[in-house]
Amino acid sequence: MNADDESLLEDLLDGSHRALARVISKIENRSPGYRPLVSTLYAYAGTADVIGITGSPGAGKSTLVDKLAETYRERGETVGVIAIDPSSPFTGGAVLGDRIRMASTVGDMDVFVRSMSARGTLGGLSTATTDAVTAMDAFGKDKIIVETVGAGQNEIDVVRTAETVAVLVPPGSGDSVQTLKAGILEIADVFVVNKADRDGADRTVQELREMIELGKGSGFGNAGHHGADGTNRDGDGGARSDDGSTDWTPPIVETVATTGEGVDAFIDELAAHRRYLEASGERSEQARTRHAEEIRTLLREDVNAILESELERAGGIDALAEAVRIGDADPYTVADELLDPVERCLEELETDVDLEFE
Repeated sequence: MNADDESLLEDLLDGSHRALARVISKIENRSPGYRPLVSTLYAYAGTADVIGITGSPGAGKSTLVDKLAETYRERGETVGVIAIDPSSPFTGGAVLGDRIRMASTVGDMDVFVRSMSARGTLGGLSTATTDAVTAMDAFGKDKIIVETVGAGQNEIDVVRTAETVAVLVPPGSGDSVQTLKAGILEIADVFVVNKADRDGADRTVQELREMIELGKGSGFGNAGHHGADGTNRDGDGGARSDDGSTDWTPPIVETVATTGEGVDAFIDELAAHRRYLEASGERSEQARTRHAEEIRTLLREDVNAILESELERAGGIDALAEAVRIGDADPYTVADELLDPVERCLEELETDVDLEFE
């Protein structure tokens, strides 16, 4: 790490929001030196609650996140918000700008809001989101909220970053719930029927309850991303099954984000889920799964960079394709020849890792 990055890291750890913003920009742009910077941040992270907020467009996610952050601040806790927005087709940047939509916390430096571009990533989550969460965690934010763009089934990517996932379902007909059923409902730790003052809210709540009840024991709708088969929730926020084991059954909370109604109850359920994660050991298991995915992602990025270098060394993809066209080669032989040095590199890496940890 160079001297400038070391100074930037010190400023972040000293509580400079400007430094936090610069670090996240460096992360999002994949600027030179971001990797050792993030690597160092891991030593200071691991204490924040990471909450994912997802749901269909128009469900009121940003308004609810605004009220959620405001309520946490009233309780004396600091908040970081990462809002994943659609990408501009021209610049690749975020186009909605959630600071505009989160009016209640503007001017409160203990609520740090950062809009990030989806950049075409499945689920609206940029590949830099996890690193940005790590930066906010190391900074010392108590609560980190990741709000996704609301792009349907691929929103399951949020699970890789968040410990607790809340799925917002707007009041509507049974068809709207059925549409979500095949997508993002399976990942919910908490269901939120927002805009609960509108017609159809009671029906939506009932449909969700029936869906959860029908899904028990089938791996759907009964335990968020924990895979449980519990029944009624107990006082610790879990669910007590007939054999005495405790698992999590997603509760359903009704909110009216514009007025703040139900937000305290929502926070209580988020806290209950956190207690469940701690008591059951799920939080440690989640962390292992999340870090495994991070390692896979980094390896994919690095191997892809190596392959691109090999392609350039071999004359570029067009030259290789032309060789196949005229019969001088075939796709399988080309792929094998390109992968051979990569495989040797990975074998050497595996040997080095084994030696390091012996």
